[in-house]
Amino acid sequence: MSTPILLVEDDLRLSQLISAYLSKQGFTVKTLANGRNIEDIMRNFKPKVVVLDIMLPGEDGFAICRRLRRNYDGALLFLTAQSSDFDQVIGLELGADDYVIKPVEPRVLLARIQALLRRSNYKKAIESTSQDSLTFGSLKLEKQSRQVSLDGENIMLTSHEFDMLWMLAMHPAQLVERNTLYEELIGREYDGLDRSADVRISRLRKKLKDNPQKPFRIKTIWGKGFFFVPDAWD
Repeated sequence: MSTPILLVEDDLRLSQLISAYLSKQGFTVKTLANGRNIEDIMRNFKPKVVVLDIMLPGEDGFAICRRLRRNYDGALLFLTAQSSDFDQVIGLELGADDYVIKPVEPRVLLARIQALLRRSNYKKAIESTSQDSLTFGSLKLEKQSRQVSLDGENIMLTSHEFDMLWMLAMHPAQLVERNTLYEELIGREYDGLDRSADVRISRLRKKLKDNPQKPFRIKTIWGKGFFFVPDAWD
């Protein structure tokens, strides 16, 4: 069965180009020009990947992303004509998995979509691991429910944040290289510029009461990766 992809893009020529290309690659593509009735379409079409333009008529892509993330935990990729870090960081903080800057070559978009699908396979691998929970002092992670608590308080994490925390916690007191995080969680090699992992680590630190200026629970090893400190949760 082919993988369903929902493309929300108001540029008709670009939408047709992307849809035709992805269809030739074996995907089932449904296109929309705006976010109206998108929840109904999501329920019926059940896409594995949502490709969402930011500049749309009426409700923009950021607002649509906020709505979708209430119930949808699948892959979501932004298309944006803005190359600034600001827009990219906002998109990631709202729950996007990736972003592609316009004008985009269809084969580049295809590579990014395939990377997101590989990341989904990693999520399934987490769910199939034999270890059901991890505990470090007052920090507890539950794999099946994907819940995290700290000092007895439930911490709300996105699916992507949980995956990153689980991977780090599965390797306590060990360096997890940045490129390993990108390949297994984001689905592509680190290119030296992408800030996706840093944004998620920053959000994890805030939620887990780490010190953003001098982190002591999840440390950054500059130029290499990240380090989960197992005895920093008492």
